[in-house]
Amino acid sequence: MAASGDIPELCGLLTILFSQEADFTPDRSKQERGLETIVADPKIGHVYVALVDGKLVGMVSILFTVSTAEGGRAAWLEDMIVHPGWRGRGIGERLLQEAISGARSSGCVRITLLTDSANESATRFYGRSGFARSGMIPLRLAL
Repeated sequence: MAASGDIPELCGLLTILFSQEADFTPDRSKQERGLETIVADPKIGHVYVALVDGKLVGMVSILFTVSTAEGGRAAWLEDMIVHPGWRGRGIGERLLQEAISGARSSGCVRITLLTDSANESATRFYGRSGFARSGMIPLRLAL
């Protein structure tokens, strides 16, 4: 799991992620605040990291909520990124499985995530781990 000292490197990964997503723009100060909030309080969520020879090359974060539909704790997979130079080596799959395992062991009954609708490779990636398209559509209100 991530520690506060990992936040600068995690922000670098989030810059890559938010540069390729249609709905988001990188903003280091916002990403730092968000990561600090999660890392400081495990009741909020967990940030899992992938290290190769001590270098942070990937991350996935899950946030906790309660689902009234499921009658229990649920997780939201918020961010998932492997540095482009390290893709294709199974790192993303291991990170995702760690997040799924962590959500299960935290008592979650469901994980929900969003991915860009045009990102078919991400949809296939998540589908290999059992994620399926939902009939629901995301709506967002910026506050």
